[in-house]
Amino acid sequence: MNITVIVINGIAIISLLIAFIKDRKKAMKSLKIAGKSFLKILPMALIIIIFIGLFLGFVSSRDISKFIGDQSGFTGMLLVGAAGAVIYIPSLLAFPLAASLLESGASISAVAAFITTLTMIGAITLPIEIKEMGKEIAFLRNGLSFVIAIIIALIMGAIL
Repeated sequence: MNITVIVINGIAIISLLIAFIKDRKKAMKSLKIAGKSFLKILPMALIIIIFIGLFLGFVSSRDISKFIGDQSGFTGMLLVGAAGAVIYIPSLLAFPLAASLLESGASISAVAAFITTLTMIGAITLPIEIKEMGKEIAFLRNGLSFVIAIIIALIMGAIL
């Protein structure tokens, strides 16, 4: 088991124990809310996990490396960044997908672009943004977010 997983789960367990010691009733209420939230996202999570499995089953590591690997360069990073901007996947599920892409030959820059655009840009929420902030501000925010995401990806690729 990964040390990070052990540390994060250890912190969660200790925090839960502290919550139970402090106020057992509130701790139980929060666990019930968390359980209901988990059950709400479970169907979507299973569908996304199945999709990821099918994607990785049908697309070879060679193809992933070709389109979003180191040799794909800036174009591959833009391609996967655009995909991240359009696709809606909860971040909790996007990280395992990113790890699978890395293991299959994707470049660090491409995966960083995917994760960053996935979390910063909301093509699905754009109509709400336009309604609340206006068309100009919504497009400006998403456009600047895309540019910043690509810059972040380039920096991540250079550092790592």
